[in-house]
Amino acid sequence: MFLMSKGKIIIAEDDTVLRDLYLRKFSTDTYDVRTASNGQEALDLIAKDKPDLVLLDINMPVLDGFGVLEKLPKAIRSFPIVMLTNFDDQANRDRGKELGVDDYFVKKDMTIKSLVEMVERLLPAQK
Repeated sequence: MFLMSKGKIIIAEDDTVLRDLYLRKFSTDTYDVRTASNGQEALDLIAKDKPDLVLLDINMPVLDGFGVLEKLPKAIRSFPIVMLTNFDDQANRDRGKELGVDDYFVKKDMTIKSLVEMVERLLPAQK
């Protein structure tokens, strides 16, 4: 039996262990998932095939998450972006909000289950 994809997600995360964990979790939940290890790879994936949602780490090599957001202003994109970070500081939250982040996931304080719930909450609005 063929299961319909719940949506296309790009995971931009430079930490291999976390990237693989997110990939396994969302693939198991029947999402169509592509991964990037830096911000430029994420932009290239988005240009090739627009996603339904992007999980975007702040601290990455080549181009960080803020750099990606600057190239994808909320006014011109049709998909939500969830910022992934280890740091729950107000400066990063404020900058993310200014750049149009739809939600904020603090890796050290939240569970993979809460990330899945966040994605499921943001995706229905896209369908």
